[in-house]
Amino acid sequence: MNFVFKLLLAATALLFFNASVMADADADIKQAHAAVQKMIPTVPLEAIQPSPLPGLYQVMIPPQMFYISADGRFAIDGDLIDLQSGVNVTNAVRDEMRIAAVNAQGEDAMIVYGPKKPKHTVTVFTDIDCGYCRKLHKEIDQYGKAGIKVRYMAYPRAGPNSGSYQKAVSVWCSKDRNDALTRAKLGEEIKAADCANPVAQQYELAQRIGLRGTPAIITEQGQVLPGYVPAAQLKMMLDGHTASK
Repeated sequence: MNFVFKLLLAATALLFFNASVMADADADIKQAHAAVQKMIPTVPLEAIQPSPLPGLYQVMIPPQMFYISADGRFAIDGDLIDLQSGVNVTNAVRDEMRIAAVNAQGEDAMIVYGPKKPKHTVTVFTDIDCGYCRKLHKEIDQYGKAGIKVRYMAYPRAGPNSGSYQKAVSVWCSKDRNDALTRAKLGEEIKAADCANPVAQQYELAQRIGLRGTPAIITEQGQVLPGYVPAAQLKMMLDGHTASK
């Protein structure tokens, strides 16, 4: 048997092996999908993807994710860590889904401050009555000078029907939202108003992506920076994220 013929046989065997492996993987994904559908009927097949761990599949329902076994029996709600590299492989996927969910809101549903051509863009979930939210907003011009665009989304921690919630609605319904938000954060009383607004949707989104406090800063990569971060320090952090990316 000459070398070329042996090579062709090996290549053919490898082709059939890969096809068999792919068929098994497809069957496992369909089985896992059927199991997830029992809990979440609307989840699409594309939401189930192989994870780095054989036999375990990641289920992505933005902005949430979890893992499920190929037979659909076991689910894991937690992080998958590569002990060899020390990398949390779940975080990257979770960050991507988080920023996708935020960006899906669109800037038309946000109150935006900063340069037209920013070096960095962050999204801040804010509560008008939160002390550190007010502290952050006092530096809004400094963030702009640092090349950072700040996109505000409402997260009145006291929830619907609270005074903070109504203030967020009134700010949104003001003729000049940026001016109204600044005055509200200075403690000025904003004329009560009501209109179609995104406050409820943004409040619900903040809870779905697991935010526990305000201000909550979401970077362009989807990472969460909890709490107030001074403009100069935030710029350094964002520069570092960009460099590492």
